[in-house]
Amino acid sequence: MSVPPSNPPTPELPVAADVEPLPVPIDANQPHGRPRSPSALLVLATLAVGYTLWAAQEVILPVLLAMFFALVGNPLIRLLRRLWIPRFIAALLVLLLGLAGTTTLAVQLVAPATAWAEQAPREARKIGRELQNLTRPMHEANRIAEDMARAAAGEANRKVQVVRTRVDDPYAVLTRTPRLLAAVLAVILLTFFFMVYGENLQRNAIALLPGRQQKRFTVDILQSIEREVSRYVLTISLINAVVGLLFAGILVLLRFPLQEALLWGTMVMLLNYAPYVGPLIGMIAMLLVGFIRFDETLASVTPAVLYLVLHMIEGQLVTPIILGRSMALSPLVLILALMLFGWLWGLVGLLLAVPLLVCVKLVLEQVEGMQGWAKLLE
Repeated sequence: MSVPPSNPPTPELPVAADVEPLPVPIDANQPHGRPRSPSALLVLATLAVGYTLWAAQEVILPVLLAMFFALVGNPLIRLLRRLWIPRFIAALLVLLLGLAGTTTLAVQLVAPATAWAEQAPREARKIGRELQNLTRPMHEANRIAEDMARAAAGEANRKVQVVRTRVDDPYAVLTRTPRLLAAVLAVILLTFFFMVYGENLQRNAIALLPGRQQKRFTVDILQSIEREVSRYVLTISLINAVVGLLFAGILVLLRFPLQEALLWGTMVMLLNYAPYVGPLIGMIAMLLVGFIRFDETLASVTPAVLYLVLHMIEGQLVTPIILGRSMALSPLVLILALMLFGWLWGLVGLLLAVPLLVCVKLVLEQVEGMQGWAKLLE
């Protein structure tokens, strides 16, 4: 009887856990992770915005100045509206009052400004000669050293100095005057239209938003910004005007003529809009005015010292008490903003730098998730 052959042992299959997955080929062209915007694009966009702000300043500056003056007048318009005066009439009254005050002050300042423009070059040359006499020994030493170096190098290496003369164009003033008048007229008209139609424009812009919640949120932000910025700009303007009047009174007590005192008081008022930079320019100007006006050293430095004391009282006591800490800004951020806007737009940029920075801070405080950036500005 034959025995059937036994079945060969079945080989054990490997456990699935022990099987190593095959490596998947990686495509080098396939992006990995979340795409990032290149930093070069951000730098180029920043440069493009900066160049646009500089190149289009003839259009941008009248609009910004009109918005600034409208913010100054809005609290007064709201006060007149409570007296049942229509907004159109209230805006017209505020604008005419501002124009009348500015024109009266400008008429008073024309004569002393012209006199100082004629006197300043002569006095500057006089001060230059005095400083040259004080530094004459140093110049003599430098000249001797240059002669010795020239003699050692030989006369062949002597440099030829080329003197270039510039011929003033007598028609330059005639070409600039119409543009200046057009810019002033544009600022006046835009200020009036912002005062009258600013609310309607704001309301129509909010109506374009889709949701009711977005509309309510946007209304709260815009009303808060307009209220706070108007209060800040009007308060700062009143403080600066009082500082200018007080300094003009101090100069009158120092035997300055009234019109000249008003000239320097107006300059102090305008410079006070630019923190740190404005008072520094004012200090230097008052030192020069003191040295030109008086012969004695103590009397020469008196206007600058009194201006410094007045500015310290205003900056360290009056303004923080009136405005509180809600409008506090970092000194470093202020200096950077003044440098940036002063470089872009000159004196007008120095005037608008702080109000623009306050607007940015208020917007960041109202937007959810941006409060940290607002703290960064403090």
